[in-house]
Amino acid sequence: MAIVDKTSKNWYAVDTDDDIFIGIQLPFVMDNGQLASTKTTLEAVKQNVLNLCNTEMGERVMQPNLGVRLKRFLFEPFSEEIVIQIQNVIVESMKYWLPFVKINDIKVKMSDNDSGDFRNAMNIFVDFSLSKDPTTHESVEITVSS
Repeated sequence: MAIVDKTSKNWYAVDTDDDIFIGIQLPFVMDNGQLASTKTTLEAVKQNVLNLCNTEMGERVMQPNLGVRLKRFLFEPFSEEIVIQIQNVIVESMKYWLPFVKINDIKVKMSDNDSGDFRNAMNIFVDFSLSKDPTTHESVEITVSS
């Protein structure tokens, strides 16, 4: 049963039942014969951030504006200007699709490995918190490769 905590300034529902799950982890993983699920709001938001950043615009049917166009930056010369553009694209997309997420920091690195499958790759680290609970922090790493 969900309980609404109205004692804090930014209140939101907190589920106290340990058998209730919020969402499904992606990619799909089986856990004890069931799909692995997210238990907390922060875990579900982490999955949402990963899914949003790993989705290219136009990839989702009936949602052509969902996603972040990160692959277009792979073959650009790596510079401070490109880093700022990548950060802006992520911030704008998250403002629209995940307005309840506060981005604390975005770091962009190009892959140092010039061999194998990840010759043209960049790693993006997004540190975020929930707007309703800024004391909680989580981060995700997104690898974009050709």
